Order: sequence, then structure tokens, then C-alpha cells
Amino acid sequence: MGEATVTRPITLFTGQWADLPLEEVARLASSWGYDGLEIACWGDHLDPNRGAVDDAYLDEKRALLDKYGLRVFAISNHLKGQAVCDDPIDERHRAMLPASIWGDGEPEGVRQRAAEEMKNTARTAARLGVDTVVGFTGSAIWKYVAMFPPVPGNLIDAGYEDFAARWNPILDVFDEVGVRFAHEVHPSEIAYDYWTTKRALEAIGHREAFGLNWDPSHMMWQDTDPVGFILDFADRIYHVDCKDVKLAVGDGRNGRLGSHLGWGDPRRGWDFVSTGHGDVPWERCFRALNAIGYSGPISIEWEDAGMDRLVGAPDALEFVRSRLFDPPAASFDAAFGEKQV
Repeated sequence: MGEATVTRPITLFTGQWADLPLEEVARLASSWGYDGLEIACWGDHLDPNRGAVDDAYLDEKRALLDKYGLRVFAISNHLKGQAVCDDPIDERHRAMLPASIWGDGEPEGVRQRAAEEMKNTARTAARLGVDTVVGFTGSAIWKYVAMFPPVPGNLIDAGYEDFAARWNPILDVFDEVGVRFAHEVHPSEIAYDYWTTKRALEAIGHREAFGLNWDPSHMMWQDTDPVGFILDFADRIYHVDCKDVKLAVGDGRNGRLGSHLGWGDPRRGWDFVSTGHGDVPWERCFRALNAIGYSGPISIEWEDAGMDRLVGAPDALEFVRSRLFDPPAASFDAAFGEKQV
């Protein structure tokens, strides 16, 4: 039996490779057999402020991708998106933001500069011929996740109102240039699980510019079904990141909150692992993506503290290639529905 043809591209997210020049990441990805890249807007990989206005700069990026036979299917700006809504803004942000965004560290100034860069990220995507930007939103209310001391409902309401007030002007630019934002549902964001995703979509009036980046790893450790999430938010799955997670809870010591332990510490209770080495039910997930008609890229996000990335990235590609399949060309009903007796 021959292998099924898979039409969806498999890409490598460059965010965890930003310590390397983009050309080196492209060379590696091409040598492993990736179809393209999900390019991060940090390191030297892509400057969205420059890309929004500089034709020659984007031509250089296109030439580099052409050199290695790669395409760009999405760009990502998680770090600046995080700063749009976060409260507090503190030393964590200073460590991950460029000086142009951090400035003097005054929180509202940081948020405003981050918002302007997110607008330019949409403009750069459009100029590159890319229709999806992946990223974070930040959250003014993640700090209340434990709900103790008791948190009044109006404080939570204010957090969603703050999100809408800050992101609607950004999404106006996305609409202007014909690009969509795919929010990665993730702890520390305004939408981090099932119900907060529904609440976030309601807060911005379900506008089409705002959708979701489906990454099952963050759902698994919260006991959120990644398959049901795909089916229930079918019209909002704008991008897919493949990242696996290994759970190690239930021994009476390891907890799901991570215990403020570093990545890769076996006492955490969960850790990201190379795709195919964890607990994500990938076949069910791929079947669900087929069922909703998702035809975009499958982007591999390497974040395994226990495996060298030069081993993990090609290993993950091989796994996804071996498990990913297209839906049947003809529906079951069309083939059999009228023939049953």
C-alpha cells in the first residue's frame, strides 16, 4: 500500500531558534525536509517595524527562503503581543522585549509601543503575502487565576474589557490589510482554556480577525480535551502548532502547576517533549482537523528541555509525516449513503 499524499505543509516555528541567524535555521529546516517556516519576529528573523515599510528588506527575506526552497506560511509575534495587556509589566518583560519597546519601562508606554508593533506585524504579514499572524495577547487578570484572595466578578469583567479596548484597534489594522490574528490559547493569556476562550471571543464580538492557534500541549496539562476544542471552535482554528507534553502527575508529589521549578526538572509534573514522545492523542487530533476542513500548515514547535533540538526537530518532522493524513477525496455518504439496504 502506498503512502497517502499529504497536501498540508509542515513548517518549523523559528521562535526557539532565534539565537541562530535566520539563514542557519532555514538551512537546517531545508536539510531536514521541512516545507517552510513560521517565522518569529525576534532575533534577526523578522523585524515587523522594518518589514512594514522597507521593500528591500522583505526582498532579502524572500530571497533567503527561495535559496533553501522554503515558504513562509505564518509569522509570529508572541513576545510583543504578551506586553499589550499584561499587568504587571516588570523585569520578566524587560528580559524579553527589545529596548525600542521597553523604553523607560513605564508600563503603559510599554503596552502602547507593543500594540503599535502588533499593528506593524499585520502590515508586514500582508506585504509578505502571509494571511496569519500567531501570537499572545497578554492578560491583566491572569494574576487572579487562583481566585484568592476572593476576586469580585467586576474585576474579571474589567480584564476582558481591557483586552477588547486594547486589541480592537490592533484588529482594525488586521482587517484593513486582510490578515488574521491566531491567538495561542496558553496560560498567562486572556484565553488560556475552554471557557476563557469563549469569554475572549465574546469580549471582541466574535470578529473574524481574531481566531486561534491550536496547540494541544497547553490543553493537555489543564485536562482540556484538545480534540473537543478543535470541534467546538472549528471556525476559529486559524493555525496549528504541534507541541507535545508529557504528564507525570499522580505520584503524590508532582503537581500540574509546576511548583515554580525550571523547565526539564522531573519534579514539575509535566514538561514539553518532542512531538510524538508525549501524551497528546495525535491521530484523534489530526482526524478532528480533517473533520473541520483545516487545510493550513502544521507547524512544529520544538520546546523539549530533555532532547537536543538538532535531534528533536527532525525527529518531530518524521513523526508528523508518519501520522498526518488528508481526508478522503469522497465523503462516506456520497460513496455509500444511497447504497445501503
